[in-house]
Amino acid sequence: MSLSLILSSALLFGAADAFVTRPSIAHAERQRHAFLNLPNAGRYASSILMASTVEGRTIVGTATPMSNFVLIRVDKTPEQTEGGIILSKSAKKKATTGTVISIGPGETHQDTGVVIPMPVAAGDKVQYGEYDGTEIDIDGEKHTLIRNSDVLVKYSGESPTLADVQVTGDSLLVLPREEEETTGGLLIAATSRKANKPSTGTVVKVGPGKTAGTGEFLPIDVAEGDMVKYRDFAGTDINIEGQDYAVVKYTDCLAKF
Repeated sequence: MSLSLILSSALLFGAADAFVTRPSIAHAERQRHAFLNLPNAGRYASSILMASTVEGRTIVGTATPMSNFVLIRVDKTPEQTEGGIILSKSAKKKATTGTVISIGPGETHQDTGVVIPMPVAAGDKVQYGEYDGTEIDIDGEKHTLIRNSDVLVKYSGESPTLADVQVTGDSLLVLPREEEETTGGLLIAATSRKANKPSTGTVVKVGPGKTAGTGEFLPIDVAEGDMVKYRDFAGTDINIEGQDYAVVKYTDCLAKF
């Protein structure tokens, strides 16, 4: 059996078309032993495939994302508040941050055939939308698979800070402007302000731009400090250091001033 055949058939299992692996434990063991018995197996020590589990099934190799998917180990949900109050199961907020474990090679542009570079790398910390991704259990730990476009911000510290976060692609990080009163001077109740989600704000971070078919970035005609008006209910809310922001796509912005 050739080394290339063993390596190609020993990898990858699928979750939401994100990765693939061999379903048979016996087959996986045969592949592993065949690999180890090759004359030059020592030369490929870094490629020796260690056993792990995906969704409770033993596999050979590592779960590797495909296309523009990102595999993230989800941060653990806090069991209590900072004040020491134990949170009930219903009170716990779903974690939407984690560490990038591995990434796919990138999506192939349908017109040019160019592989679009991924905006994150293994080791990056990221935050994504609450309803994004497909959850998957790997070695008893909670992971999720998201597309690169689902990444709201990336950062390097334990938690996101305004100084550290970066937005990706053609996204903007906006500090929304909440209206406290009407043009006639009437105060707006807090409940009414919440129902009417702000759609105006100050740009505090700008992404590198949308990726063209050549793989290069198309610059965004917005700068930090600009005020923008964006579509009603566009953007995804995100809290950074206790302050509410919105991650808004450049294409959802209607005007700047």
